[in-house]
Amino acid sequence: MRQSELLRATDRRTAAKHSSASRVASRRRLARRAMVLAAAVAAGVFGGVAWVFLGGHGRSATAQAAVSRLTLEDIPFNGSRAYESLKQLCAIGPRPSGSPGMETQRKLLVEHFQKLGGQVELQRFRVKHPEEDSTVHMANIVVHWDPAKASRILLCGHYDTLPFPLEDAENPRGRFIGANDNASGVALLMELAHDLPALHCRYGIDFLLLDGEEYIFNYHEPFFLGSQYFAEQYVRNPQPYHYRWGILLDMIGAGDLQIYEERNSLRWRDTRPLVASIWATAARLGVREFVAKPKREIRDDHLMLHEVGHIPCIDIIDFDYPPWHTQGDLPARCSPLSLAKVGWVLEEWLKTVK
Repeated sequence: MRQSELLRATDRRTAAKHSSASRVASRRRLARRAMVLAAAVAAGVFGGVAWVFLGGHGRSATAQAAVSRLTLEDIPFNGSRAYESLKQLCAIGPRPSGSPGMETQRKLLVEHFQKLGGQVELQRFRVKHPEEDSTVHMANIVVHWDPAKASRILLCGHYDTLPFPLEDAENPRGRFIGANDNASGVALLMELAHDLPALHCRYGIDFLLLDGEEYIFNYHEPFFLGSQYFAEQYVRNPQPYHYRWGILLDMIGAGDLQIYEERNSLRWRDTRPLVASIWATAARLGVREFVAKPKREIRDDHLMLHEVGHIPCIDIIDFDYPPWHTQGDLPARCSPLSLAKVGWVLEEWLKTVK
């Protein structure tokens, strides 16, 4: 791709989150330690120029996809059941923060994790509606497994959906289901909960389902409300445990899955070993869809968790997804095999993580 084409290919999502996250950090006051971090974030991570992407949301015509020959039968992670969970979430309909659909989804998820033995807590908070004089009630879902372990791993993903498909060419105020963004990440955690007792991970594990990741009606409004709140509380109210690693799962169900190393996750010194370890696990398993080279800089929930909460957290995301923020983000664009591949890599990593 020519340099002129690269300069025209800047992605709108990261550019929007780049500016909005800065305003989020400036509006709220953190604890003293978090305030120092927020200042650094404003000056550095959120203060620079957005990364110039190598293309838009689709695959480059000249790029050669890395595709493994694995089938569902080859993989011990139950991708078919994870896909059924994805469809179950999408069948609720739109699930933006504060909506009846979100309440239905939250109840379903709490019951699911409790039934499988997780200790569930709701981290409730309120925000002002971006466009109205009203209050929106939100809640992060935290699920603890092996709660007695002081050293823990945080596995997370947002479970709210965009209120409207802002990128839809035909109807940007239409119906947004959010199958890949991010019922895929939530469905993977729902399936992982079935397997946790047999993994014998040396760390305790917490699931974090984040509300308010993109409760926006235009791209000038703040993103990451749930992860900001969680990170602030983690700093302000120290717990008898700490997070050794954090992994964010976002948009990991596309049928033509390609997961490159995310550039922020590589730039931070404390998360580079985590990136290397997970991509090495994928290589060992033959999951070629984890491509061991950087491609995009993504502004996502991992920024708040890392820069405000001081949690070494990376982003596992496939952002080459044409239906992003459109009415076309439906279960049919997702794949049980993609969910199986990502789930298998994650489980094998949890078995061997040091």
